[in-house]
Amino acid sequence: MTPLRTHFRSTALAAALALGAAVATVVAPLPARAAAPQVKTQAPAFYRVMLGDFEVTALGDGTVDLPVDKLLDQPAARTDAELRKRFLGSPVETSVNAYLVNTGSRLVLVDTGAGAFFGPTLGKLVQNLRAAGYAPEQIDDVLITHMHPDHVGGLVADGHAVFPNATVHADQRDVDQWLAADALARAQGDTKTFVQDAQAALAPYEQAGRFKPFEGAGEIVPGISAVPSPGHTEGHTSYRVESRGQRLLVVGDLIHVGAVQFDDPAVTIGFDTDHAAAARSRARVFGEAARDGELVAAAHLSFPGLGHLRAAGKAWRWIPSDWSAELK
Repeated sequence: MTPLRTHFRSTALAAALALGAAVATVVAPLPARAAAPQVKTQAPAFYRVMLGDFEVTALGDGTVDLPVDKLLDQPAARTDAELRKRFLGSPVETSVNAYLVNTGSRLVLVDTGAGAFFGPTLGKLVQNLRAAGYAPEQIDDVLITHMHPDHVGGLVADGHAVFPNATVHADQRDVDQWLAADALARAQGDTKTFVQDAQAALAPYEQAGRFKPFEGAGEIVPGISAVPSPGHTEGHTSYRVESRGQRLLVVGDLIHVGAVQFDDPAVTIGFDTDHAAAARSRARVFGEAARDGELVAAAHLSFPGLGHLRAAGKAWRWIPSDWSAELK
């Protein structure tokens, strides 16, 4: 190597070492940045899909912890084992979902969540409705699957109608079970509270002439029909929504614990009024939905509770809908 080349290499090495020392001197004293504070809130619970010409918005009312090992009609050890297979344990954090259908001419809400009847983890439907771009005053019709408080509680706040311009629809058999003059006297145990809650929730609409019971199957508003599915309550009703040949079946409380009841649909829950009838309704309605490839919306499956059913012998396979960033 020539003396000139050796000189350049020595000079470059010395410069690099000097630069590194200078950088270290500048960087070392800088304090470490603190982590940003944790936000600890979720996004608003609404999710939209298109069904033909109809816009369907799933609305979350929140979640509630259910001790399903005590509520399901099977040994607790079996429930616990089935939950563990799905990385769950009891109590199960259970969604409470409602569904808003904009037909283009009417705004129809199926169920209303719990309102103030079930504690602070529920009662979020109105704030999520507003986050989704709608106001309670815009609702034209409310369709009730059944009159348990986590489905009708959102109708009322401080004794006043939350949806002041809406007509409320429910099956007459549920009216007879929960709203009849002798309903409280007939109720047993904890269902007495359910009767009181149902009567309080419906009172403002009855007084305003905005409560319209129906009987059995049939179209309630254009594009939405009642599908009787009794058992959970005497008048429990599913609703079929149809537009341009596409169909959605809102099944209310035909299922509560997907981790157990899809594999064994015969398992019922303590909230069922007639356990055998509830299991029969589940088998029939699920069979129709699977046969026809209908989209299914369920009140207590993990939000948004939308998916399809596929028969698997005597069991069912739940196929959740893919999340989509675009309405199609």
